Amino acid sequence: MRLFWDRGYDGTSFDDLIAAMGISASSFYNAFGSKEALYQEAIDAYLKVAGAWFFAALQEDTDTRTAFLHLMTAAAAEFTRDDLPSGCMIAVAATQCAPAQTRLRDLLASQRTRSEAEMTDRLRRGIAAGDLPADTDIEALAAFYGSLLRGMAVQARDGASRARLLEIARIAMQAWPVTQELHPPETLPHSYAQSP
Repeated sequence: MRLFWDRGYDGTSFDDLIAAMGISASSFYNAFGSKEALYQEAIDAYLKVAGAWFFAALQEDTDTRTAFLHLMTAAAAEFTRDDLPSGCMIAVAATQCAPAQTRLRDLLASQRTRSEAEMTDRLRRGIAAGDLPADTDIEALAAFYGSLLRGMAVQARDGASRARLLEIARIAMQAWPVTQELHPPETLPHSYAQSP
Protein backbone atom coordinates (compact mmCIF):
# COMPACT_ATOMS: atom_id res chain seq x y z
CA MET A 1 0.00 0.00 0.00
CA ARG A 2 2.75 2.46 0.93
CA LEU A 3 4.66 1.81 -2.28
CA PHE A 4 1.64 2.27 -4.51
CA TRP A 5 0.57 5.31 -2.50
CA ASP A 6 3.97 6.93 -2.74
CA ARG A 7 4.87 6.01 -6.34
CA GLY A 8 1.59 5.26 -8.07
CA TYR A 9 0.74 2.13 -10.02
CA ASP A 10 3.08 2.71 -12.96
CA GLY A 11 5.86 4.05 -10.74
CA THR A 12 5.92 0.87 -8.64
CA SER A 13 7.77 -1.96 -10.34
CA PHE A 14 7.32 -5.66 -9.80
CA ASP A 15 10.86 -5.79 -8.38
CA ASP A 16 9.97 -3.02 -5.92
CA LEU A 17 7.00 -5.02 -4.69
CA ILE A 18 8.74 -8.35 -4.13
CA ALA A 19 11.68 -6.58 -2.47
CA ALA A 20 9.37 -4.70 -0.08
CA MET A 21 7.48 -7.88 0.81
CA GLY A 22 10.56 -10.06 0.97
CA ILE A 23 9.10 -12.78 -1.23
CA SER A 24 10.04 -14.51 -4.47
CA ALA A 25 8.40 -13.87 -7.84
CA SER A 26 6.68 -17.26 -7.72
CA SER A 27 5.34 -16.57 -4.22
CA PHE A 28 4.03 -13.23 -5.41
CA TYR A 29 2.07 -14.78 -8.28
CA ASN A 30 0.80 -17.60 -6.08
CA ALA A 31 -0.44 -15.11 -3.49
CA PHE A 32 -1.80 -12.27 -5.63
CA GLY A 33 -1.97 -13.42 -9.24
CA SER A 34 -0.89 -10.10 -10.73
CA LYS A 35 0.32 -6.62 -9.94
CA GLU A 36 -3.12 -5.25 -10.79
CA ALA A 37 -4.82 -7.63 -8.35
CA LEU A 38 -2.39 -6.58 -5.62
CA TYR A 39 -3.08 -2.93 -6.39
CA GLN A 40 -6.80 -3.52 -5.88
CA GLU A 41 -6.03 -5.14 -2.52
CA ALA A 42 -3.84 -2.16 -1.62
CA ILE A 43 -6.72 0.20 -2.41
CA ASP A 44 -8.98 -1.85 -0.14
CA ALA A 45 -6.36 -1.70 2.61
CA TYR A 46 -6.08 2.06 2.20
CA LEU A 47 -9.82 2.52 2.53
CA LYS A 48 -9.95 0.38 5.69
CA VAL A 49 -6.92 1.87 7.41
CA ALA A 50 -5.81 5.25 6.14
CA GLY A 51 -9.18 6.32 4.74
CA ALA A 52 -11.20 5.53 7.86
CA TRP A 53 -10.99 9.14 9.09
CA PHE A 54 -13.07 10.33 6.13
CA PHE A 55 -16.06 8.17 6.95
CA ALA A 56 -15.65 8.73 10.71
CA ALA A 57 -15.88 12.51 10.30
CA LEU A 58 -19.10 12.25 8.29
CA GLN A 59 -20.67 9.94 10.87
CA GLU A 60 -20.00 12.23 13.85
CA ASP A 61 -23.02 12.93 16.03
CA THR A 62 -23.01 16.67 15.42
CA ASP A 63 -24.50 19.27 13.13
CA THR A 64 -23.63 19.02 9.45
CA ARG A 65 -21.41 22.09 9.27
CA THR A 66 -19.30 20.88 12.19
CA ALA A 67 -19.00 17.45 10.57
CA PHE A 68 -17.65 19.05 7.38
CA LEU A 69 -15.33 21.34 9.35
CA HIS A 70 -13.92 18.27 11.08
CA LEU A 71 -13.68 16.49 7.72
CA MET A 72 -11.63 19.32 6.22
CA THR A 73 -9.36 19.70 9.25
CA ALA A 74 -8.89 15.94 9.49
CA ALA A 75 -7.84 15.94 5.83
CA ALA A 76 -5.24 18.62 6.56
CA ALA A 77 -3.82 16.46 9.35
CA GLU A 78 -3.99 13.13 7.52
CA PHE A 79 -2.53 14.42 4.26
CA THR A 80 0.56 15.72 6.10
CA ARG A 81 1.36 12.86 8.47
CA ASP A 82 5.01 12.05 9.04
CA ASP A 83 4.47 8.29 9.13
CA LEU A 84 2.65 7.91 5.81
CA PRO A 85 3.11 9.18 2.25
CA SER A 86 1.67 12.66 1.78
CA GLY A 87 -1.68 13.35 0.18
CA CYS A 88 -4.34 10.75 -0.58
CA MET A 89 -3.85 7.46 -2.39
CA ILE A 90 -7.28 7.76 -4.04
CA ALA A 91 -7.43 11.46 -4.92
CA VAL A 92 -5.19 11.62 -7.96
CA ALA A 93 -4.43 7.97 -8.68
CA ALA A 94 -4.99 6.59 -12.18
CA THR A 95 -6.50 9.76 -13.64
CA GLN A 96 -4.20 9.13 -16.62
CA CYS A 97 -3.27 5.62 -17.62
CA ALA A 98 -2.63 3.37 -20.57
CA PRO A 99 -5.66 1.82 -22.35
CA ALA A 100 -4.81 -1.54 -20.81
CA GLN A 101 -5.32 -0.04 -17.34
CA THR A 102 -8.82 1.33 -17.79
CA ARG A 103 -10.07 -1.06 -15.10
CA LEU A 104 -7.79 0.65 -12.59
CA ARG A 105 -8.92 4.08 -13.75
CA ASP A 106 -12.54 3.04 -13.34
CA LEU A 107 -11.84 1.52 -9.91
CA LEU A 108 -10.31 4.74 -8.59
CA ALA A 109 -12.98 6.89 -10.21
CA SER A 110 -15.66 4.78 -8.52
CA GLN A 111 -13.98 5.30 -5.15
CA ARG A 112 -13.92 9.07 -5.69
CA THR A 113 -17.59 8.92 -6.66
CA ARG A 114 -18.34 6.92 -3.53
CA SER A 115 -16.68 9.55 -1.35
CA GLU A 116 -18.75 12.29 -2.93
CA ALA A 117 -21.90 10.19 -2.48
CA GLU A 118 -21.10 9.84 1.24
CA MET A 119 -20.85 13.63 1.52
CA THR A 120 -24.13 14.04 -0.36
CA ASP A 121 -25.84 11.63 2.05
CA ARG A 122 -24.52 13.59 5.04
CA LEU A 123 -25.80 16.84 3.52
CA ARG A 124 -29.18 15.22 2.90
CA ARG A 125 -29.35 14.28 6.59
CA GLY A 126 -28.49 17.88 7.40
CA ILE A 127 -31.51 19.12 5.45
CA ALA A 128 -33.71 16.58 7.26
CA ALA A 129 -32.32 17.76 10.60
CA GLY A 130 -32.95 21.39 9.72
CA ASP A 131 -29.34 22.59 9.85
CA LEU A 132 -29.14 23.20 6.10
CA PRO A 133 -31.56 25.24 3.98
CA ALA A 134 -34.06 22.97 2.26
CA ASP A 135 -33.14 24.36 -1.16
CA THR A 136 -29.42 23.55 -0.82
CA ASP A 137 -28.01 21.92 -3.96
CA ILE A 138 -26.43 19.07 -2.03
CA GLU A 139 -24.89 17.38 -5.08
CA ALA A 140 -23.10 20.59 -6.05
CA LEU A 141 -22.03 21.26 -2.45
CA ALA A 142 -20.64 17.72 -2.12
CA ALA A 143 -18.80 18.14 -5.43
CA PHE A 144 -17.36 21.43 -4.18
CA TYR A 145 -15.97 19.95 -0.96
CA GLY A 146 -14.84 16.81 -2.80
CA SER A 147 -12.90 18.98 -5.24
CA LEU A 148 -11.32 20.87 -2.35
CA LEU A 149 -10.27 17.66 -0.64
CA ARG A 150 -8.65 16.36 -3.81
CA GLY A 151 -6.93 19.70 -4.30
CA MET A 152 -5.64 19.61 -0.72
CA ALA A 153 -4.24 16.14 -1.40
CA VAL A 154 -2.34 17.46 -4.42
CA GLN A 155 -1.11 20.46 -2.40
CA ALA A 156 0.18 18.09 0.29
CA ARG A 157 1.92 15.94 -2.31
CA ASP A 158 3.59 19.10 -3.63
CA GLY A 159 4.89 19.91 -0.15
CA ALA A 160 2.23 22.21 1.33
CA SER A 161 2.38 22.40 5.12
CA ARG A 162 -0.40 21.38 7.48
CA ALA A 163 -0.85 25.05 8.39
CA ARG A 164 -1.47 25.89 4.73
CA LEU A 165 -4.03 23.10 4.39
CA LEU A 166 -5.79 24.23 7.56
CA GLU A 167 -6.05 27.71 6.09
CA ILE A 168 -7.60 26.24 2.93
CA ALA A 169 -10.06 24.36 5.16
CA ARG A 170 -10.93 27.57 7.01
CA ILE A 171 -11.62 29.43 3.77
CA ALA A 172 -13.62 26.47 2.44
CA MET A 173 -16.04 26.74 5.35
CA GLN A 174 -16.86 30.32 4.36
CA ALA A 175 -18.78 28.82 1.41
CA TRP A 176 -21.13 26.97 3.76
CA PRO A 177 -24.76 27.88 2.93
CA VAL A 178 -25.78 28.47 6.55
CA THR A 179 -25.08 31.92 7.97
CA GLN A 180 -23.10 30.99 11.04
CA GLU A 181 -20.06 32.33 12.86
CA LEU A 182 -16.92 30.42 11.89
CA HIS A 183 -15.26 28.36 14.56
CA PRO A 184 -12.09 30.21 15.57
CA PRO A 185 -8.88 28.28 14.82
CA GLU A 186 -8.16 27.75 18.51
CA THR A 187 -11.29 25.60 18.85
CA LEU A 188 -10.00 23.08 16.32
CA PRO A 189 -8.95 19.75 17.82
CA HIS A 190 -5.40 20.11 19.11
CA SER A 191 -4.07 17.26 16.98
CA TYR A 192 -5.23 18.99 13.80
CA ALA A 193 -3.74 22.35 14.68
CA GLN A 194 -0.23 21.05 15.19
CA SER A 195 2.20 21.22 12.28
CA PRO A 196 3.85 17.90 11.46
